Amino acid sequence: MPAYLSIPPQKLGEGVPVKFHTCGDMEGVAEDMARVMLELIEAARSEGRGATLIVPVGPVDQFPVLAQRINQRRCDCRDVMLINMDEYLTPNDRWVPVDHPLSFRGFMNRKFYDLIDPALAPRPENRVFPDPGDPERIQKMLDRRGGVDACFGGIGINGHIAFNEPPEPGESMSVEDFAALPTRTLTLSRETRTINSVTVGGEISIVPRRAMTVGMKEILASRRLRFYCNRPWQRAVVRRVLHGSLTSACPASLLRTHPDAELAVADYVAELPDIQLR
Repeated sequence: MPAYLSIPPQKLGEGVPVKFHTCGDMEGVAEDMARVMLELIEAARSEGRGATLIVPVGPVDQFPVLAQRINQRRCDCRDVMLINMDEYLTPNDRWVPVDHPLSFRGFMNRKFYDLIDPALAPRPENRVFPDPGDPERIQKMLDRRGGVDACFGGIGINGHIAFNEPPEPGESMSVEDFAALPTRTLTLSRETRTINSVTVGGEISIVPRRAMTVGMKEILASRRLRFYCNRPWQRAVVRRVLHGSLTSACPASLLRTHPDAELAVADYVAELPDIQLR
């Protein structure tokens, strides 16, 4: 058994450059994530500009909280640009319809944009998803806006961030080459499709095989990385990310190469994995 799996909660993050903390329960994770997002939005406003954030759909609970706080504080977010990490694609590499049960565009509308006072909400042109018809568009937008204030995200069961999947078994890629991967289309791994089917009752046939993702290049170029984990099954991968090998086989381990990376988890995610001989 890998040594990292036996690291107790109080030792997580020791000896690695990624800052680590726990946030209580699932609600605590959402509250913390929304708080940090709003702080960055307001800090950019104080500088006379709109923040530029890369954001996930997964975790998800932070978005209604953030919408509520924007409304309460009357925070003008019209110039804020939110770049979603990824979106599912059809077999011919077009975005899945917005009414698809797994569409991230649909989720963002329902659980975030539609909840904000229209006078405060990001302008439609600032609600960005990676486009399979123009994969270079994201980098061009970032160049115009002076880069990314922060990239937020979660971590997949195989260590992916966004949909940057690790090399398939039998394949390999250096850390340097993996870190340089740009925004692109790709085929999702079986592990990702299986775990993501949980959100549709375990019916894997509903989960698309293709996706579009913001690349490791754009993620790692962000000024800050703020990642969150709130699922019990992330106990093992969190330990692998922080204390396993630095490798493209675990994409989130590359957080350790960034000068300002933080990982926050629910208390139960910090608990030791329940791995016992039967």
